[in-house]
Amino acid sequence: MTTDDICPACHRAGLEIFHEQSGVPAHSVLLMDTRDTALGYPTGNLRLGWCPQCGFITNTAFDVTLNDYNQQCEESQGFSPFFRDWLSDVAKRFVDRYDLHDKTVLEIGCGKGEFLALCCELGPNAGIGIDPAYIPGRLESSALDRIEFIVDLYSEAYAGRLTADAVAHRHTLEHIHPVAEHVRMVRGAASGRDDVPFFWELPETLRVLEEVAFWDVYYEHCSYFTPGSLARLLRQEGYDLLDLRLEYDDQYILLEARTGTGTGTEPLPLEDDLERTRAAVAHFQARYPVRIAELRDLVGNVHAKGGRTVIWGAGSKGVAFLTTMGFGLDQLGYAVDINPHKQGKFMAGTGQEVVSPAFLAEYRPDLVLVMNSVYLEEIGRMCADLGVDARLVGV
Repeated sequence: MTTDDICPACHRAGLEIFHEQSGVPAHSVLLMDTRDTALGYPTGNLRLGWCPQCGFITNTAFDVTLNDYNQQCEESQGFSPFFRDWLSDVAKRFVDRYDLHDKTVLEIGCGKGEFLALCCELGPNAGIGIDPAYIPGRLESSALDRIEFIVDLYSEAYAGRLTADAVAHRHTLEHIHPVAEHVRMVRGAASGRDDVPFFWELPETLRVLEEVAFWDVYYEHCSYFTPGSLARLLRQEGYDLLDLRLEYDDQYILLEARTGTGTGTEPLPLEDDLERTRAAVAHFQARYPVRIAELRDLVGNVHAKGGRTVIWGAGSKGVAFLTTMGFGLDQLGYAVDINPHKQGKFMAGTGQEVVSPAFLAEYRPDLVLVMNSVYLEEIGRMCADLGVDARLVGV
């Protein structure tokens, strides 16, 4: 279905709607203290449309007033050794490539501050981090005395005031609906200089569509990028691209750029993906009900034999998976997570209790659905150490 909706990236009409879902929790990383609070959490609707002109995908039903980013958000992946090793490597490459030594690094949407702290430790550099979910006193780093944290959303009020020698913008743009205006606003962090590197990192959507990974579609993510649509947006807004690549099992787009004209660098190999996106959208739409049926059969067969199923990963993927699948607590009663700040809390929308890995030693599940297959090896080792002999399936 083609609509008159305007694309937030290229500002042209004609978005094509390909996926709709109602009753989606408005937040999926907020900590819910009780099951009743989790079950009664406000919901919104998904109405995904893709732009045939630029490839951008957006939730046309998004209502920003349903969002409330605050210090109850628990988005950190930093309790995974696998993730920490990868993040350290990314920070080191960023610092080395742009000779960030004795400089100032700004991170917009810094979360709990782990990446910014790494950049400041490696420099050594000074840092400025801004995020409404930052929690003072939680981060441990030798660079803390050189970092200023601002507990707020980045806005025009900060655009000209917070300037730096390098800018990181990780896993934030997908939460912003007016993406073109935001990307344009962020240019102010360079203070008119053309030698300031901008580092963007965000989820890669072609994989989501081609693998029918519906658990990567949720309300907070109102904007979905492929490498090409992100590159087109940044070039449109006057950035010259320096590097464009996929990492973390091709789940993340990493893009480096500087302010310029948008035409100051040659096209990069991953930019040409519009036709692939068109095919991927059609594939997702066709295979979505099949994927749902396959997973329902998988869990249903375990339940029918008196077995137990848990998910591993109590973040956004877990919330999206459980909300979409609609399993009762008798079929799937728990979500496992290594983040101690999530344990003892409840999943928004569906009410599963979040438990520690140690819980499985007594619970003895038969099936563990791993919400991100990149952690299968790490989780397999933990289960073996606990004496848990369950089937592990990466969704």
